[in-house]
Amino acid sequence: MKQDAWKPYVFWIIFTEAVGALAGWLTRDSTELYSTVITQPPLSPPAIVFPIVWIILYALMGIGAARVSLTPPSEDRTQALRVFLLQLAFNFFWSIIFFNYQAFGVALLWLLVLWALIIWMIVSFRRVDVLAANLQIPYFIWVTFAAYLNAGVWLLNR
Repeated sequence: MKQDAWKPYVFWIIFTEAVGALAGWLTRDSTELYSTVITQPPLSPPAIVFPIVWIILYALMGIGAARVSLTPPSEDRTQALRVFLLQLAFNFFWSIIFFNYQAFGVALLWLLVLWALIIWMIVSFRRVDVLAANLQIPYFIWVTFAAYLNAGVWLLNR
């Protein structure tokens, strides 16, 4: 690794974690309400699991973005980083739609778009860095599980 190659890792990890932290802060009151009032589907994990998992997933996203950013300039690299930012924006707004507005059906549709964007991100990352793409697989799996939870909440709380 080049002498300053760690700087993009720090930048992308902090940036990605900050987006997640902001979403968490903006939904903090609503997530508490969700834990106490909303009927949750089977397999819903305890509330403490969510921030732990998201911290890890945001770090993996940041590492992946850093790896992509460190590759030689190319159209594939540019597209991969644009898709990364787009899916991150969708990720951010899902929390607000789901928790703050409790628009569970809209949130599920939003999450399905996010799910497709994650697939696109993985494919785009794979074109420039296979490890960066593979680091996104836990995120894809978690969002798949989140879609199950979102669908369950929507069906149980209509």
